Formats: sequence, structure tokens, C-alpha cells
Amino acid sequence: MTLTTWAGSHTFRGGPLEHPTSVEEVARVVAAARHVRAIGSRHSFHDLADGPGTLVALDRLQVPLAIRDDEGPGTLGATVTVGAGVRYGELARDLHAAGWALHTMASLPHIAVAGTVATATHGSGDSAVNLAAAVRGLEVVGAGGEVRRLGPDDDELAGSVVALGMLGVVTRVTLAVEPTYDVAQEVWLDLPWDIALDRFDELMGSAYSVSLFTDWRGDAVGQVWRKHRVLDAATWSLPDADTELAGARPAPGPVHPVPGVDPAACTQQGGVPGPWHERLPHFRLEFTPSAGAELQTEYLVPRARAVEAITAVRGLREQVAALLQISEIRTVAGDDLWLSTAHGGPHVALHFTWKPWRAEVEAVLPVLEDALAPFQARPHWGKLFADRDHRLAELYPRWDDARALVARRDPGGVFANDFVRRYGLRD
Repeated sequence: MTLTTWAGSHTFRGGPLEHPTSVEEVARVVAAARHVRAIGSRHSFHDLADGPGTLVALDRLQVPLAIRDDEGPGTLGATVTVGAGVRYGELARDLHAAGWALHTMASLPHIAVAGTVATATHGSGDSAVNLAAAVRGLEVVGAGGEVRRLGPDDDELAGSVVALGMLGVVTRVTLAVEPTYDVAQEVWLDLPWDIALDRFDELMGSAYSVSLFTDWRGDAVGQVWRKHRVLDAATWSLPDADTELAGARPAPGPVHPVPGVDPAACTQQGGVPGPWHERLPHFRLEFTPSAGAELQTEYLVPRARAVEAITAVRGLREQVAALLQISEIRTVAGDDLWLSTAHGGPHVALHFTWKPWRAEVEAVLPVLEDALAPFQARPHWGKLFADRDHRLAELYPRWDDARALVARRDPGGVFANDFVRRYGLRD
């Protein structure tokens, strides 16, 4: 069996590779295996979902989509329950057709629901919690093949959502939804860095979602993408240039985040309102994700330390830029999930899309992490990082609780692998 992550950055080991089509079949596979890891859309860049033992792919799992709208005190409100292997882009189309929406989406709609929430993958916006924080319930096949269901009042839910596959194979996910809405996306070019940093809070709060794209060189941020929620498409018009965009200029046409790349794969720009799921992601579902051949790294720092952290990375611009395709800076609202990178309050994400040069990138990661260490930078679980000095446990107040939950639910290490042991998530 030769199976790689979607960008070819890691070749999975283990096997056999199973493609169960029902929850009952997942349970039988898990009960019969000594070691199990679940894989979804394989949008990771290392061995997070690696073996040993049986690999369970969820892309053929048949779970009917179920939308429920509960009203009144003590209810969940509107939710959707979906199969773990469904991609967000596919879920979004079905939701929109039924008149519903998610509060945010990641830049890529190609990623599967279970893997996305298990790694605290996020969208962007001052008020937008990460995608995992929308989870209101989980169905999980545990180490003996038993099926457990966790609801919003379950004491273990906050520790089970961002769990990196350590607690079992997730088969169903219940997410909060809201009535569908429109979004308009605009792009600005060459925002001076001094304006971006001096007015950082105003800039990042100037639209529902704001992304800054930079190669860290020069005196200006290369691109500013702003996504506005539109109340009435018939009367919508783009807001006038704000003081936080002083010195920037509107893009004359569609652009790709990576300079020089054809923007055909990107969602519609130019301030034209359209359905939320066709604007919130940066890329269209029907195209190759992002740049294709790449590596990725991301660190989240507390919002209050964002400008200091950005300044620290700018001090490494020559080392970083030589390996870089593009960087993105976004904001994420805080949540209470135990291993979420946004646990405890609002954060700012510093994302790096690297050239596919594994050795060179891995050599610069410790340098980058040393520079960001004073700002309690948490690495994205699904992307490349080093943690050479074993700092992770210090960054999560509920770390010991998460380890205890894993030990209780999987004492035999059925769902353990090298990744979770390497970073101290279990013995």
C-alpha cells in the first residue's frame, strides 16, 4: 500500500487500509484490530494520522445528513449531523440548499469534517471561533468497538473534539448552524507595514473575515483580503477605503495569494455578493487545493501579543522568505476546547505555506519557534512544527486533563502512534 498526505509530504505506514461504509462496519474493524488510526482527506503534512496497524478511511462512510432546528430555552438551536468523512465544501452546498450555513469555513473547502475539528482547524474573523468550537456532539467508536455518543452537556465533550484521533474513530459530528447568508470579498494590495501594525486591531476587525498575505520582505503587506457579510445583496456596495487601508490600492482584478499563480482556483473577488460557502474559503472546491506541491506550518499567538509576534517574524524575513511561497495572518476567536490552539481567548494565526523542501523547512522551524516562544505560540496540530524544547505541555492549561482522558478511554493504546507519543500526549 502506498498512501500519502494530499500534498505528498508524508507516506503512511501501516495497513490494511479499510474503507467501511457504515458505523457498524467501523465498529467491527476497530474491535478486530490491535492498533487503529483514522484518516480523512489526508490534509496533514506529517505522521499525525499514521499507523501502526489498521488505517480506517472514512471517505465511503454512509451517514445521512440530518438538519434539526430546536427552539426554546435549554435546546441546542439549529444543528446539522453529518458523517465524519464528508468534506466541508460538500456539506456547505447541502446546507445552503436547505437554507442554512456554518459560521465560518477554512481557506480550503476540501478538508473532511472529522479531521478538521480534531486538529482545531479554523477560518478567520474576530468573532469566528474555529470550526471545532461549532461541535455540539460526537459519535465515536472506541477501543473495543463500542459506540459512544457525546452531547453538549457531556463532561468529556470539550476534551474529545480536538483529540487528534486519540479517543477513537469519529463517525458522526453534530455542528451548530445558522440561517444562510451572503458574503462579498474584496482584495487590496500593498498595504504599508507601519499602517498594518499601528492599526492592527482596526484592520482585522474591518470585515467579518480579514487575511493578510505577505512574503515578509519589503515595506508593505502584499495583499489584504476582506470578506463582508451582506445583509441585502440588492443594496450592497463596498465600503469606502478606511484609514486602516491608507496607502493600499484596490486589486484591479482577481488575484491568487501566491504571486504569479493563476487566480482561477480562487473564490470570487471584486466585492460581488454571493453565497457564504462560495466566498469564505479562499479556494474553490473543484480545483486543486492551494498551491498543490507545498508544506505548511502555522502558529497561533494570543491576540494581545500579535504585533510583537509579527515583528519577531519580520526579523527573520530573509531566512523565512527564501523557503516561502506565501504567509497568511488571520484572527480567531477563543474557545474552551482542551487542546484547541485558540483555547482561552482570541488568537492570531501566523501561517506559512512553504516550498516543498522538507529538509530546509525543518531546519528553519526551531529558529522560528525560538523567536515566537515568548508569545506562547501554539503550533497547528496538522502542520509541520518542531517543539524541540518540549514546550507544548506548558501552552495548554488542560493538558493533564486531556492526557488523563486519553489514558482512561484508551488504556491499551489502540489509537496511539509515534506522533502522539513524540509530543507527550500519552505515554
